[in-house]
Amino acid sequence: MIKVLFVCLGNICRSPSAEGVFRKLVEDQGLHDVIEIDSAGTHAYHVGSPPDTRAQEAASRRGIDMSDLVGRRVDHGDFYIFDYVLAMDESNIYHLQEMAPVEEVHKIKLFLDFAPQRSEREVPDPYYGGHSGFEHVLDLIEEASEGLLADIKTRL
Repeated sequence: MIKVLFVCLGNICRSPSAEGVFRKLVEDQGLHDVIEIDSAGTHAYHVGSPPDTRAQEAASRRGIDMSDLVGRRVDHGDFYIFDYVLAMDESNIYHLQEMAPVEEVHKIKLFLDFAPQRSEREVPDPYYGGHSGFEHVLDLIEEASEGLLADIKTRL
């Protein structure tokens, strides 16, 4: 079993969007029994909350259901459980590296490292923007998800 954790600041926009997109991709490829997917935030601002309604609406337009997701904070044990700890931006990388046990830091990467064709290196936070920001985030996530799945397939 390969385990993937997507991480953003509050776990209501970017990381649950990544979880939803990647979950659908994995299910569509029939790999849901060998890949486990979760998301979390580096901060506890939205623990127990569903994803932002704008994120859910944008995902729904692409056939992705995130209604079952609930915000949570990264836990110390996550670094031992997950094989991939994928941050949406450099700020999240910094917080994760501060939290992680030294022997587990190598698992932390920028999610967009799996979309090398993109010039952007970070998934921008759409929280304070308009609806187009959520669409752009999903575009980035879809591209990186394809690259991530290709990488995981080399490990199966």
